[in-house]
Amino acid sequence: MKDNRPRNRKEIKKQMAKSKVAVLKVTPESILNDISRLMDLAGFRDHMDPQKTVILKDNISWHYPFPAANTTPWQLEGVIRTLQDAGYKDISCVQNKTVVTDAFKGEDLNRYLPILRKHSVPVLYNFRDGDMKWVPYAPRAKMLALDKIFPEGILVPDYFFGRNIVHLPTMKCHIYTTTTGAMKNAFGGLLNTRRHYAHSWIHQVLVDLLAIQREIHPGLFAVMDGTTAGNGPGPRTMHPVIKNYMLASGDQVAIDAVAARMMGFDPMRIDYIRLAHEQGLGCGRFEEIELVGDDVRQENWNFKVGKNLVKRVGGDLIWFGPLKKMQKFFFHTPLVHLFILASEIYHDYLRWPLRDSRIYRRWLRATAWGRLFGSYPER
Repeated sequence: MKDNRPRNRKEIKKQMAKSKVAVLKVTPESILNDISRLMDLAGFRDHMDPQKTVILKDNISWHYPFPAANTTPWQLEGVIRTLQDAGYKDISCVQNKTVVTDAFKGEDLNRYLPILRKHSVPVLYNFRDGDMKWVPYAPRAKMLALDKIFPEGILVPDYFFGRNIVHLPTMKCHIYTTTTGAMKNAFGGLLNTRRHYAHSWIHQVLVDLLAIQREIHPGLFAVMDGTTAGNGPGPRTMHPVIKNYMLASGDQVAIDAVAARMMGFDPMRIDYIRLAHEQGLGCGRFEEIELVGDDVRQENWNFKVGKNLVKRVGGDLIWFGPLKKMQKFFFHTPLVHLFILASEIYHDYLRWPLRDSRIYRRWLRATAWGRLFGSYPER
């Protein structure tokens, strides 16, 4: 299989010159047409072979439909419609399982299933027998961290080989990576339920995963939703802010860099963007990216990551601090179930019923994007 990584400084420079990100101000009334125009501006046809299957990798950061946390239904439908109109007939949607989210509950509460049925797009699960299996993969690229985290071998889903992939992230902050977007979206699809082993080296891991994607997928693309963006210590505990933007690109590094800049961060000071840029996997320098569509060079939302309860009560100590050497004791033994239970209690039984469900209902009633969400059938 062809390795799409640039091999020298000349090739890297040539790739950087091609990095294009489309950005559009969008409206609920025209959103599906806006997404079609956005993808056209980003040149999606140049990045994906229509003769090969397209995997849609949505993003469910929380199974509850909290604004900005998850792929939006219009994001999913707009991409499907645009691809099908352009002759991409073989499309599937792949869900992943995490220790803190329920994929079945998430696709239901976020109203994906009626859209997928309407457009005859099958759903596959990377954790379900019969849909795909995890197979050993030896990357040609030099790994920064994955080979050390999983010395017994790196496993990836066999279904991903030889198929295009379109990532569907949202614009939001993240307590451990500052921002999360197209590159972070691969964390769920390409790593199994032991992905929590990788958090201490999360920036290096995201770069490794992008290198692997460049080797196994014939085409990579991303459509990012910023209609409601997430400020604060995401990816679940956030303050939703209406921003009315969407982004698209074939360069996973560049789209994350532009999103970071719009949110108010310096992309090259975010390690996963800087490292991916230095590895020649995309362009992380905002000034070197070709922006098409609306001019967002002056956008600065002044987002701040801040801290949530998980980070305050010891997340940093274990992932990045003095307890880092004891991770195997905490996370490679049955003790991990205590952390999972604590996260579930905090998010699902405290935050959601006492606070976040009220934010969701207010967004649903009082904003145009919330009302659009409510117009999609639940089942």
